[in-house]
Amino acid sequence: MIAVIVILQLAATLFFLVDFAGDLRADGPGAHLIAEGGAAVALLVGVLFGAGQVRWLALRARQDEAAVAASKGALADLVRLRFAEWRLTAAEADVALFALKGCDVAEIAALRGAAPGTVRAQLARVYAKAAVKSQSGLMALFIEELVETRPG
Repeated sequence: MIAVIVILQLAATLFFLVDFAGDLRADGPGAHLIAEGGAAVALLVGVLFGAGQVRWLALRARQDEAAVAASKGALADLVRLRFAEWRLTAAEADVALFALKGCDVAEIAALRGAAPGTVRAQLARVYAKAAVKSQSGLMALFIEELVETRPG
């Protein structure tokens, strides 16, 4: 939408510049034409600046998207690394991943086609291997490693 507005502004700018040039040839220079020419030039500068800003914002959005993708990849790498360090079984890793995503025991059991008691037992083993006591403790382990701390 912003690009359309910039294009419309550019079209208006071109119209005013062509009109200014035509009036200048027909009538010669005058106070009115100088003001009109100044306004047309100012509009052109504004359009060029606006186009530059739109381009910068689009570039920044792509950079932000790339950073988010890299963060997702970093989290996935961290999860795999920790799961390997803790020597989780495949079933425990699945359950732990669902727990990290915020699922409760009933949801995990339904997603895995397992009994809630089985999921609770698997979660207990995951928590023991990770040295935490709860789902929130498990989540905190990963968040702590990803959050950058800066000296105050």
